[in-house]
Amino acid sequence: MEAPFFEFEAEFVRSLRCVPMVVRFKLDQCGLKLSLRAWNLFDDSVRGRLVVLPTTTPADTARYRDFVVAALEAVEQPVVQVEVEPLPAWMNRSAVPQPVARKARSLDLGEPEPALWSNLNPLQRFALTKLTRGSNENSKFLPALREFGLTV
Repeated sequence: MEAPFFEFEAEFVRSLRCVPMVVRFKLDQCGLKLSLRAWNLFDDSVRGRLVVLPTTTPADTARYRDFVVAALEAVEQPVVQVEVEPLPAWMNRSAVPQPVARKARSLDLGEPEPALWSNLNPLQRFALTKLTRGSNENSKFLPALREFGLTV
């Protein structure tokens, strides 16, 4: 199975030195936060499993959570729980979340078209929403918009 990495992650995804969006997506689904320190303490096999293990069903998500907790305990890192949003803004296919619209406007791009937004898959919508947070990720927002066909 090929991992669902994005082009805007290419500079670090080959070595998995940073937490890829697909893992962040799954962590949000199971209510856990993972520090970069903890991620880098995991060996390649653990990181690879975190990329490919499914979170499609509630049972999958529970197994994923258990795997993350066990992996954190194995490297003596704290388990940080976060609230799972029942309906995060990125799940709404018919409305571009305000942080995404605001970030696009700040780059003088205008808001993404709702029709284009609705065609994105959940991981793409999640990624764009995440990329509006934190200064480190702002540099990836425009490349992600381009990769997803929301701007040229």
